[in-house]
Amino acid sequence: MSGDFSHVLRGEGFTWPAVPLRVYKNDGSPHRDITRRTLLGDAPGEAALDFEVRYFELQPGGYSTLERHQHPHAVVILRGRGSVILGERVETVAGGDCVYVAPQCFHQFHADAGEVLGFLCVVSRERDRPVLPSDEELARLRRVPAVARLLRV
Repeated sequence: MSGDFSHVLRGEGFTWPAVPLRVYKNDGSPHRDITRRTLLGDAPGEAALDFEVRYFELQPGGYSTLERHQHPHAVVILRGRGSVILGERVETVAGGDCVYVAPQCFHQFHADAGEVLGFLCVVSRERDRPVLPSDEELARLRRVPAVARLLRV
């Protein structure tokens, strides 16, 4: 069938050999030991998708950038355990957990349980750029002990 781009993307464990491993960010924002792969949304024929499915992996001690966006995130933890800052609270997460990150909520994922933390993140294809916290917002977050313990900026 002409134009049928349906396909299966084969995985091996928590890798997908046909999908390039990418640097998480190169914009100078603070993060550590994190990689990403765009599993769905980049391949030929997938431009019609309104979303992207990305896989992020944090090595033990790694963390994502503390940031917020206008767009929501849907996150499914696939492997490991860790923590996530969601605004002014911290939640522990483990394989099978689902996390909804609401628009404009500061968030940061941490592999702070001594193991790899791997998760799928589904976001809109058309999305805004991340916003880092202002000095005032950062000071407010640092006043919350559970958040201050994890905060990396």
